[in-house]
Amino acid sequence: MELRDALTQISEIRQQMARTEVFRGYRALPVAFSGLLAFVAAVSQSVLLRDPTQHVTTYVGLWTGAALLSAFAAGTEMAIRARVTESSLGREITWLAVEQFVPCLAAGALLTVVLVRTAPESVWMLPGLWQVLFSLGIFASCRLLPRATFGVAVFYLVCGTLSLALARGEYALSPWAMGFPFGLGQLYAAAVLYRTLECHDDES
Repeated sequence: MELRDALTQISEIRQQMARTEVFRGYRALPVAFSGLLAFVAAVSQSVLLRDPTQHVTTYVGLWTGAALLSAFAAGTEMAIRARVTESSLGREITWLAVEQFVPCLAAGALLTVVLVRTAPESVWMLPGLWQVLFSLGIFASCRLLPRATFGVAVFYLVCGTLSLALARGEYALSPWAMGFPFGLGQLYAAAVLYRTLECHDDES
């Protein structure tokens, strides 16, 4: 019984340590890539979809594809780092970071399906809602990330709110309602990661 209690306490201590460690799995390069990809997707939409409100499925497919490609790039980097590290604590921190961010992605996916299928008249809200949900994912991850990441979360929250307020009517589903927030936001996040984590790693 005492051995079981001791093992339980050790497990709880490890979990607490994981929550207080800074997660280094997010790297500047994949995050910057996702920002540039957002600009590319916005330009592609402006050329290929003159009226996205009449081609909602294509619009959602374009931005979902960009999101999946960004997630693949970030996930590949995280997986490589998790495999290379010999620290079990490092792997626990990686899983904790994933667990904190996945709910916002799942909520965004479900919300998209519901709006597209049952409330197409409200699809114009998607860019703002995606940005707000993304900000919530960053807020949830802030305790594992550098303090300056809080500013990135605030940026997405403000952009999402402005999008919900302004990107309607003739501006509904504008390519730049997605391109500017996610392009600038991800480049901002990449700069934060490089300056607070990778710069110090390079110096050391």
